[in-house]
Amino acid sequence: MPLYEYASPTDGTVIELMRPMAQADDPVEDPQGKGRVFSRVLSTFATGGDTGRGNLLSRNTGGCCPCGKNKGSCGAK
Repeated sequence: MPLYEYASPTDGTVIELMRPMAQADDPVEDPQGKGRVFSRVLSTFATGGDTGRGNLLSRNTGGCCPCGKNKGSCGAK
């Protein structure tokens, strides 16, 4: 189930709700009962950049075989 963020323009409070996509834009009840109105906002996220350790997919896993074992030990040719 998707996780959505909702913000109150009154005081900037942001809440997260898990709800079906069909209910993404339905009204949100103020969890503290203060009568605030919440609207769905665009959620953003970031992933870590290059840490200097290289790409996991291109990293040598110790063998010559794609599985990381010595060539021929897993039956791959």
